[in-house]
Amino acid sequence: MSRWLYAFHLLFYACLAFPMAVVALMGTGGGRPLTLGLAAAMGVYYWLFVVRRSEDLERLHPMAWHFLVLLCLLFLLLRRESVFELVQFGMCPMPYVMLPGRWGYAGAITLVLTTFVASGRVTELAVNPGALGGLLANAGLVTIMGLFAHHLVKAGEVGVLRERARLAREIHDTLAQGLSGIITQLEAAEQAIDDQPAVRQRIAVAKRLARENLGEARRSVDALRPEPLNRARIDLALGDVAARWSSASGVQATVAVDGPRRPLEPEVEATLLRAAQEGLANAAKHAGARRVAITLSYMEDEVTLDVLDDGAGFDADAAPGGGYGLAAMRERASAVGGTVTVESAPGEGTALCVSIPCA
Repeated sequence: MSRWLYAFHLLFYACLAFPMAVVALMGTGGGRPLTLGLAAAMGVYYWLFVVRRSEDLERLHPMAWHFLVLLCLLFLLLRRESVFELVQFGMCPMPYVMLPGRWGYAGAITLVLTTFVASGRVTELAVNPGALGGLLANAGLVTIMGLFAHHLVKAGEVGVLRERARLAREIHDTLAQGLSGIITQLEAAEQAIDDQPAVRQRIAVAKRLARENLGEARRSVDALRPEPLNRARIDLALGDVAARWSSASGVQATVAVDGPRRPLEPEVEATLLRAAQEGLANAAKHAGARRVAITLSYMEDEVTLDVLDDGAGFDADAAPGGGYGLAAMRERASAVGGTVTVESAPGEGTALCVSIPCA
């Protein structure tokens, strides 16, 4: 549940608790216990069927019925004590949070009309036409507050979608690549089944990759910062990644650094490291490369990472979108203001460049 939903729930209970306290201190009227009982029932009902059923929010069934029950309780409370008009303001976000799409607008108008009728103001229209202005003003206020609530809830949903996309990128950049490496080693062991030393070597590499990815998975549960960056700065982490990849693939990978080293934001370092891992993974799976060169360049106003291989290459014009790995890389770079370019041609290798502005 988002912090804004918590805030809306607290607003409702605050607007319900204050009139209850006023009624409790008003004296010993005969109807006081029943009024307080209705208010308590409203609070309990809201807790059971709205707060605890957040997964049902914005589902017309059953939330429309729960909303109607709450309106009926509000109507009864207003008929008994006018001080419960305050509850209306606690319920302003409710139609937009509970009901889907345009039903939220209908719920907001119903809330205003319920309050207007229950408080006995309908009879005022006959003798005081100005009461209509009060009704319209009240409707406008509830609508504005509700729209604000709707905006906050939707913003939270967008944040959730972005987080899901980020997690998908993390899974691709860690577990998917690691499992691909393990499969490659096991397939190589299967092909060399008659060469026992080669089989043992491949299995040993696969076991090491499995252990590393298990550690990466555990680390990702705690924090999604790449594990190599927890041990060293970006240039050393790139060297570590390249060395492990070379050991697993049998392809030489070198790392060079141009320009004076300087601290980078954690998100920038993670983006560069993931780009290097993706470039190496693609070189192993598709390029058939014999050498891969990684260059990290610190420039005056940006930092760039280049991954060049001498593999088979491909027609970049025929496959402009690339796979998920390239799409995820572009999303990562875009999130920190960077860009990704890929240049390749059949028989001429592939050049991947990630550029990120920095101070």
